[in-house]
Amino acid sequence: MEQVKFTQMIDGDKEDYDFLTKHEIEYTKGTADRLLTALVDLDESLSGYQITRLGHSVQSATRAWRDGADIDWVVSALLHDIGDIYAPYNHDEYAATILKPFVREQCRWVVEKHGDFQLAYYGAHVGADPNKRDMYAGHKYYDDCETFCKRWDQTSFDPDYDSLPLEFFRPMVEQVFARPANDPSVMNAPDQALVNPDVAKTRAA
Repeated sequence: MEQVKFTQMIDGDKEDYDFLTKHEIEYTKGTADRLLTALVDLDESLSGYQITRLGHSVQSATRAWRDGADIDWVVSALLHDIGDIYAPYNHDEYAATILKPFVREQCRWVVEKHGDFQLAYYGAHVGADPNKRDMYAGHKYYDDCETFCKRWDQTSFDPDYDSLPLEFFRPMVEQVFARPANDPSVMNAPDQALVNPDVAKTRAA
């Protein structure tokens, strides 16, 4: 069987949907490769910064790595702006949706809200509310998002920073996206600090 028999989903039978399920599971195995390709495509997006959007992504992830962050944080930092090309007005939500089935809720929430928190650094210059993050005051991940932006996001536009190459992060992306999707043990995993000084020492450049 190479294709389903139906032209309307209501007419599909078990054979059709068993075929599709197997086919789709196989296709998802390439998710990591497609995301890494999409990161390279970020270099085609609107820029104007001193580094490219890909450069910003790998610099953010490198800072996370050197801070001793765990794999969920590092991959989240790498992919946090992946929506820039396709969803420029809600790129944070776009990235969070991609990550949601594969990382813990702590990371998903921070990626989803980082755009609002970033306004603290430039909102006043573009007619936006620099205090928009205040709407999340008291949220359990407020401090995490503030740290994510302060240490990894807003700092990562430096052309002189010694960023690690994208290929360094490939095994981490592959590991995260090889997890079973929507696994409660992953999505509800215990929160982790963004900065782990002991681990950071072992990763010092």
